[in-house]
Amino acid sequence: MSAPAATALPAGIAIDAHGVEKRYGGTLALKGVDVVLEAGRIHALVGENGAGKSTFLGVIAGRVVPSAGSVSVLGAPHVFGAPRQARRLGIAAIYQELTIVPALTARANVFLGQPFSRGGLLSERAMEARYGELCARLGVTIPGHLPAGRLSIADQQMLEIMRGVQSDARLLLFDEPTTALAPPERDALFRVMRQLRDSGKTMMFVSHNLEEVLGLADTVTVFRDGQVVAAAPCADWDKASLVRAMIGHDIAPALPRARRARPVGEAPLLAARGVSLAGALSDISLEVRPGEVLGVGGLVGSGRTSLLRCLAGLEPQSTGELTIEGQAVPWPRTPRQALRAGIALVPEDRKHQGLVLGLSAIENVALTNYRKVSRYGVVSKRLMQARIDGVVREFGFAVDRLGATVRNLSGGNQQKILLSKWHYERPKLLMVDEPTRGIDVGAKEEILATLRRLADDGLSIIVVSSELEEVVAISDRVIVLSEGRHVASLGGEGELVTVDGILHAAFKTESQ
Repeated sequence: MSAPAATALPAGIAIDAHGVEKRYGGTLALKGVDVVLEAGRIHALVGENGAGKSTFLGVIAGRVVPSAGSVSVLGAPHVFGAPRQARRLGIAAIYQELTIVPALTARANVFLGQPFSRGGLLSERAMEARYGELCARLGVTIPGHLPAGRLSIADQQMLEIMRGVQSDARLLLFDEPTTALAPPERDALFRVMRQLRDSGKTMMFVSHNLEEVLGLADTVTVFRDGQVVAAAPCADWDKASLVRAMIGHDIAPALPRARRARPVGEAPLLAARGVSLAGALSDISLEVRPGEVLGVGGLVGSGRTSLLRCLAGLEPQSTGELTIEGQAVPWPRTPRQALRAGIALVPEDRKHQGLVLGLSAIENVALTNYRKVSRYGVVSKRLMQARIDGVVREFGFAVDRLGATVRNLSGGNQQKILLSKWHYERPKLLMVDEPTRGIDVGAKEEILATLRRLADDGLSIIVVSSELEEVVAISDRVIVLSEGRHVASLGGEGELVTVDGILHAAFKTESQ
């Protein structure tokens, strides 16, 4: 579908959208959206999950065909539903959902669709040199020869960003580009974005991290319920006013909390000794006490996710010794063995590792243990409803939406279902990897408050998050990893845990 004829844009306008609507069945995702964005600026789109910001970004990227309205981009009428044509116009998009090809190398993924060639032949040497330049520019070290499927989610996200940066696009679109990145990688990306802006490029990015928005954007456009409710220069906003515009009212902050004093001599619920995994972890030891939240801090690639995967039985080649409630238990080689020991993991990538998007919310929660909702080998829908209602209520999920297909839920509600799925197992230790990635401020507060409440009720929790402020706020203690080693423990008797303290420990070790 092509846009109606539009007049040529002034030289200073990058995007001119009028009356844009998008309908999915009976749901109107965009309702008469009008947006005008100047060229050579960084423009932020903010709003709650489901507000319409990512849908609008998809329209600009040529990925989403609107039901009504007109859009001019970079001085020309836009062609909808044609991402390849959008790329020809000088538009590059980096999406929250990864588009990495796992079987290809990291380097090949960066140049996918835009390889370096000489005389009609691929130039591996030229691509290798350019890949090295991009890694240096973004401050990352990702071996170009490794299959992308073997990389962490954070490194895969960096490959997506490198692909967009290396293109000769005039308009770059970023959908939650930093959700998998630690502060140093985030800062490097922002530095590059500012350089691109200063060279005349235009950028539009979607983010739930309001501190990022306020520190990076030139303008902010606020979406709510499929409409633009406010747009102004970034200097006119602060975090409180952004939240009010996004949700229509103030929100009472749930962070921080006072750390609980631990009983003297309290025995740990879990003690792990000598956790090792070739190429990822070396001789890590840790303890978690009943009702304690243990944070794991570190930079991208420090081994945080690998540690959780080892404890969850997802790395059968790992080694270590494990004690639970004072009893030695076999080192878990499978997730089933870990669950039998009382250990559950909420993975970092909910869409690819945690949920079956085509099933309903209630079916996803029941997947971990159908025996609980079966009679004589037959699943009882009545029993399923009765037993799962209470679990999802704990995470603030509306029970009348349990029949909804997970694919159609907002990111916040998907995360609540994923957390409910593993809490349904009633583990002794719940490990959560990036529990608030890609969700809006309201859902984030709900999830963090629920995790704190579960800990106060006696559940032991290990949390990994790239948002170090969250790690500090929710954790009783924090261990810091660097290059697969345990380099610091913070939050002992009378010790204050801070973001600076975590970063100092991580950087100090890396620089030695």
